[in-house]
Order: sequence, then C-alpha cells, then structure tokens
Amino acid sequence: MGSAEPHRSQGSKPAEPAGGSDFLQLDRRVAPPGGRTQWLTARIRAAIADGTLPVGSRLPSSRVLAAELGVSRGLVTEAYQRLADAGQVQGRGRSGTTVVAAPLPPPAPADRNGPGVPPTPSGPSEPGGPGGPFGPGAAGALVDALRAVPCRIDLSPGVPDLTAFPRTAWLQAERRVLGALTPADFGYGNPQGVPALRTAVTGWLARNRGIRADPDEVVIVAGVAQALALVAHVLREGGVRKVAVEDPGSLGARQQLEYGRLETVPVPVDEGGLDTAALRASGAPAVLLTPAHQFPTGVVLDGERRRELLDWAAAGGLVVEDDYDAEHRYDRAPVPALRALLPEGVCYAGSVSKLLAPALRLGWLLVPPRLRDAVVAAKRYADLGNPVLAQLVLARLMDSGELERHLRFVRRRHRRRRDAMLRAIAAHLAGARVHGAAAGLHLMVTFDGAAFEDTALAAEALALGVKAHPLSWHRVRPGAPGLVLGYAAGPPGELEEGIALLGRALHRLR
Repeated sequence: MGSAEPHRSQGSKPAEPAGGSDFLQLDRRVAPPGGRTQWLTARIRAAIADGTLPVGSRLPSSRVLAAELGVSRGLVTEAYQRLADAGQVQGRGRSGTTVVAAPLPPPAPADRNGPGVPPTPSGPSEPGGPGGPFGPGAAGALVDALRAVPCRIDLSPGVPDLTAFPRTAWLQAERRVLGALTPADFGYGNPQGVPALRTAVTGWLARNRGIRADPDEVVIVAGVAQALALVAHVLREGGVRKVAVEDPGSLGARQQLEYGRLETVPVPVDEGGLDTAALRASGAPAVLLTPAHQFPTGVVLDGERRRELLDWAAAGGLVVEDDYDAEHRYDRAPVPALRALLPEGVCYAGSVSKLLAPALRLGWLLVPPRLRDAVVAAKRYADLGNPVLAQLVLARLMDSGELERHLRFVRRRHRRRRDAMLRAIAAHLAGARVHGAAAGLHLMVTFDGAAFEDTALAAEALALGVKAHPLSWHRVRPGAPGLVLGYAAGPPGELEEGIALLGRALHRLR
C-alpha cells in the first residue's frame, strides 16, 4: 500500500512560504529589515555584473518571484524598476523582463601619463576585467573591449548604416560573377588584387576623388587597417623609425603603426588641420593624416596647410593619406585628395568599410613607385591576397554604377540621422560644443572647462546602456573632455534616446 500524505489536523494553519527562491538562491530571511527592496535590487545587479545573469537572460515575473519569496508583488516590481532606470533590464511585454546591459565598476583614477591618456601595460585586458573598457588595461584592447560589451544603444563612431547594405544588388552581382567564372578562377589569385577590381578602383577614384592612377599602382588590401600595417612594415624595413600622427587622431590607426614597431610622434590639429610647422619640427620623415575629414575633429586641411604639406613631401617627406569619410559630405564642397596633387609623395588608402560594411574587409592602397614592389611583397607574405570572389563582386558594383547609387541613398539617410543627433544634443547636452557636423559619420562634442574626465562620462553612459568613445582615447596630449559619437548606424529615435541618456549620465557627474 502506497504512502499517504500526512493528515493535517482540523484547524491547523497553512504552511507559510519558505521565503526562498531557486532564482539566484534568494533567501528572504537574510534581507535586512526594512531594506528588502534594496537587497533584492543589489542581488540581481551583482548577478548581472558577474555574468550569472548574462545579457538576454529573463527574470522571473514579479508575481512568481513575490510568491516564492513571500513578499509583496510591489516590492519586486520596485526592484525591477530600479534596474530598468539604470538601463540594466527592460520590460518587454509578454516576453517578460530581460537583462539588456551589464553595469561597470567606477572608472579608474587618471593614469600617471596624464588625464585621459590610456595606460600601456604589458599585456591585454579582458572586456570584463577591472574597470571594464574604461579602466586600466592595454591601450590596444580598449576599443575591442568596448565593442564586446553588450548595450542597448551603440553610438560608437566608424560604422555606417548597416541596415542599408545593398543585399539585392550584391546577390545579383555575385550570381553574375559566379556564372562567368571558370574552374581556374577558383585558384590562388594575384596578391596585388584581381585586375578587374584594380581597374574598377581606378575608375572609382577618378570619378569621385580626382585621382588619376594606373591599375598597376593599386594594391587591394583588407581595409585601411591592413594598408597601414603594410606601410609600417615597408617603412621599418627601409630604415624609418618614427611617423608623425595627428593629435587628436585615430587610436586604432596609431596602434597599427606602433604594432609595426614605429614610434608615433603626436602633431597638434587645430581649425586648419594638421600643424605643418609642428610637423617639420618633429623631425619625422613620414606622417599619417586624414585631410578630407579629420578624425575625430572633422576639420578639413586648409589650402595653406596643404601647400606647406606638399612642399614638405616634395622635399623628401612621405604622406600616408587615410581618405577617411571622404564620400560622406552634406554641407560643404568636395575636398581633393592629396594623392591627386603629388602621387610621388603620397601613400593613399581607402576602403568600402564606411560605404558598404566593415565586414567585407576590402580596401585599396596606392603607393609611390619606389615602394610598390616592397608593398606587394609584404601583402603576398601577409595573406596571399584578398578573397577573389568578393573582389569581383565589388568590381561589378563599381563598374555598373550601383555603388554610386548606394552612396547617394545612404547620404540622405545619414544626413537625417546627423540632424536628429544635433537636435538631441542641443536639447539634452547642455554646454556641449559640436565639431565636424558638415561631413562624415560621427560628431565630436567637447565640454570646455568641465571638471570631470570623459572616461567617467562614457562609463556612466554605458551603465545606462549607451556606448560612446571618450575623446581622450584619441588624444596623446591632455585636452578638454569630450565624446566621439557615431550617428550613421542607428535610426533617429534611437539616437535621440541615446543622447537623452547621455544627458542623464552628464547630470550625474556635475
């Protein structure tokens, strides 16, 4: 005979809730009297921070958790609301409450190298390490660490509108390319790049950047990052030991050169662009710059500075021209490329990362004749050349005019998004000064005279679910705190919400 439930005597009271839940092994009895809401909020926040509740995790419904803990449903609802206000969870209707961002510890104190200067220890840091992406760690890991942190709204610079990628046109071009390929075409390609794309690139540059070049002068590369790596290798092998860089300037570009064992010498940038007098004084035999749309300030190298720079190059200096964001202009006339004015003194690098998608890893490098053989050899030993199929598809898009049509389309979208961000900054970021709005895919904002560090502001923003680059990442010398804000990758409503949250983060620091 089976066992039976124990008999409850008539009039006995029902058993009280145990006060515990399997969720995070919560035990109501350890909560301080009168502080249960704060206790529950802290326990969930700690679980999000240490990865027990990764982004995407669903929390129990407030009704279920309240019943398991033996507390009021209002207590659980209040705890969830506090987490939502901090940008860590989000209510999604019938889908429940979901973790959307992990909090970060407070930012580390300023490094001894100066305010806002990224420290340079011996090894890389992990994204989840002390201080998160804004704390101490190898400078080379900063951007990658931030990219790995999940968030609700990403305002990182350097990303175009990826939803606008021309999938139909790409697929149609790919089908035509595949239909025309012979079996031999699936073998190893030319390390310098397939002739069809090198020819298409010369046509693209002639039409859009005023550059006249022969296909033999073009080397197809895996984006501007590889172009800089190849140039650094060739310069180092040729006896060059230091290269001047813009300050502020791209952290990633500076790191590419330093990884190539070149010393980078900061040269100030002002309203006219790179300070050419300071370049001469630096003694560097080469300089990397973004003359058409300087990163991150957005200024254009003015006419007088261009003449001085070209004189410097004609006397033996080498210019490495990163034609950053040159296609994306809204309120100003096009700016000619330096390569069009002095081919013998300029290494010119461009890509489709800001026009189509960074994932394609397709770009081009034009080098003076004296460096071409060394660059092609370096490319051969780096990877034997870019994938042939993607090169042929891009060549077809360029030759057919599809790439120009796509550029006209995304310019209109990017302009609307820029305008939305400008309105939001005016409404929510009191005291912010905007730079570089006439072109590009990002804005730089500075807070002149502010007492806080921009890494602290970026950390506060990330705790609210918004990513942004602190301007100090892209500086070598100290300067006013600021942010570099990308606007191309998000719809206007998302941009407005992100800037409003940045405003809340700024209010916390003031």
